[in-house]
Amino acid sequence: MAGSRVPRQLFLQGVAAVFMFAFASLYTQIPGLYGPEGILPARRTLRPQGKGRWQQLWETPTLLWEAPLLGLDTAQGLELLSLLGTVLALGALLTRQLRHPLVYLLLWAAYLSVCQVGQVFLYFQWDSLLLETGFLAMLVAPLGLPPNHKQAPQGRPGGVSPHEGLPFWLVRWLLFRLMFASGVVKLTSRCPAWWGLTALTYHYETQCLPTPAAWFAHHLPVWLHKLSVVATFLIEIAVPPLFFAPVRRLRLAAFYSQVLLQVLIILTGNYNFFNLLTLVLTTALLDDTHLAAKSSTSRRKRMPSSWPKALLAMLTLLLELAVYGLLACGMVHYFGLEVDWEQHVVRSRTMFTFHQLSQWLKTVTLPTMWLGAASLAWELLTALWRWVQVRGSLRKLCAAVQLSVFGTATVALFLISLVPYSYMEPSSHGRLWTGAHRLFSTVEHLQLANSYGLFRRMTGLGGRPEVVLEGSYDGHQWTEIEFMYKPGNLSRPPPIVVPHQPRLDWQMWFAALGPHTHSPWFTSLVLRLLQGKEPVIRLVQNHVPSYPFHQQPPTYVRAQLYKYWFSHPWEQGQWWRRQWVEEFFPSVSLGDPALDMLLRQFGLQDKSPPRAGGSSNTLSQALHWVRKQLSPLEAPALLWGLLGAVGAIKVMQALLGPQSLPRTKEEKHKPAPQEDSVAASKQASPAPNISSGSQTPRRKKSP
Repeated sequence: MAGSRVPRQLFLQGVAAVFMFAFASLYTQIPGLYGPEGILPARRTLRPQGKGRWQQLWETPTLLWEAPLLGLDTAQGLELLSLLGTVLALGALLTRQLRHPLVYLLLWAAYLSVCQVGQVFLYFQWDSLLLETGFLAMLVAPLGLPPNHKQAPQGRPGGVSPHEGLPFWLVRWLLFRLMFASGVVKLTSRCPAWWGLTALTYHYETQCLPTPAAWFAHHLPVWLHKLSVVATFLIEIAVPPLFFAPVRRLRLAAFYSQVLLQVLIILTGNYNFFNLLTLVLTTALLDDTHLAAKSSTSRRKRMPSSWPKALLAMLTLLLELAVYGLLACGMVHYFGLEVDWEQHVVRSRTMFTFHQLSQWLKTVTLPTMWLGAASLAWELLTALWRWVQVRGSLRKLCAAVQLSVFGTATVALFLISLVPYSYMEPSSHGRLWTGAHRLFSTVEHLQLANSYGLFRRMTGLGGRPEVVLEGSYDGHQWTEIEFMYKPGNLSRPPPIVVPHQPRLDWQMWFAALGPHTHSPWFTSLVLRLLQGKEPVIRLVQNHVPSYPFHQQPPTYVRAQLYKYWFSHPWEQGQWWRRQWVEEFFPSVSLGDPALDMLLRQFGLQDKSPPRAGGSSNTLSQALHWVRKQLSPLEAPALLWGLLGAVGAIKVMQALLGPQSLPRTKEEKHKPAPQEDSVAASKQASPAPNISSGSQTPRRKKSP
């Protein structure tokens, strides 16, 4: 089997990049979301309950309990963690030496600490996915045995620890759980748009933050939208079992299908770092052989020479063709695909019922768990075989300890993950081993394993609901308060903000799906706008002069509910059209009894003023100085700047890499590798006859 050293490094770099984006994006929003003058001040979430220090830390695992020891309040502690997380992730992205388990443990602990006080603004599936992936990265990051190239078995590089493939297998299992569950819940939700294959006719304009490309995708033919939904079900439900296929070309085909889906989502929607993180997870489907640059000559050398190998290659090819044919026939059968040659369209419709789906799900849920268990067992046997090949008593002992620890951790995490995975099928959930349930309940608050199910139901079937805030000085003339990213102005094109997540804009999208009482934080937002708090204003408009009430806060604030649609192609100069629906939030002012009643009802009255004494602290002053320097930058510009800096440094590293450095004295006297000497002898000798295949050395072909 081909190695996975390069994919593991790509995975670790990708996780570091996503952590960098997540921390930096959150840092720009902390004052407005969690500061003393923010929408949901973080200090309210951490109040000692008279418990012991370690019990308190276990029940609410956050490093922010220690912020007072540094002279910081909770919001300042959030800023410190976000800055340190950004710098540490940047270092791991740029420097291989920092891709160490301890570094990823710190990144995971910092983000878990942030999520504990993040409240509703950090209740997103991708935050849980990042925590789970970050913990796996800690296990994937190499500890490393002392390199011993002389005693490495033939065909395997020296210095490879036997356990290295085990944690990386968990990444593949996580990708399977994410994609398979995301596909299944679309059907188990009984959403008429998914069952009618019309979901994408609504999705592009009703998603939270569309991109300009979403406008063009929305106006594609309906039959193509329906065919795209069929392709989505194929990629999310039928393809994921191929992640564990013994034939590597099937795994690579699954890899490219997942990449295609994620790239299309990135082009048409601003889903922050979620799709980037999913792409990082797909590296678990790759191997060193696929990522290595191979010439056509090398490929010819790998052609099987003996008849057993040729027969195996032929059977493997037939298996691949059978799988592709089965997938194609399944899509045609279950979705009634027909080509209408007269209309030049492909017609599709769902050919199964919800009852049939439920029976199928009961049939396949446990087998998919056994599929994962069988694949994990193979990885464990492979790791054990590699341990047997280790030479040297000390190295063998170290490898045995590592294999025992990481093998146990891998099996335990697999068992834990079965519990949230089985949520999609209740009967299978009830038949799980009780030990797995107990183990999961013990560590559930650490978010080591989570349930997933994205785009469960399609919203906005009758038009995209959108909340529009308005302010007034006299209660008669109202001015709309336009946000930087969410739809508002009909003539403003949708923005591109990836990988930033404007968390207030996202929650405004959720708030529009129900009454304002379902979103208590909205009342606090109205209060802060009436008070004219600059940190909250910067969440709405980072360039404060662009905010219509920057000179004086509005006397009255209200909110209206509209339905938004993409404009028609013939409507020039407009991206949106809208229609008023109803009043979302009544007109209120400071001291209004209705506003005070809502604040009391939701427990949002600020009865605990911020602690004094931290403003003169040196660390606090340093945080204030950094905030002052970065506040003029919009969050997407800051993140793109970080990305550009990383790219520039990577280019410099490539130009000034080891190949351009002078060789040491030992390297000068070191004999040339065998491959180089063979290549040199080939250049000196006449070219062999192409027909004499026996003169050409051959390599074993990996499955």
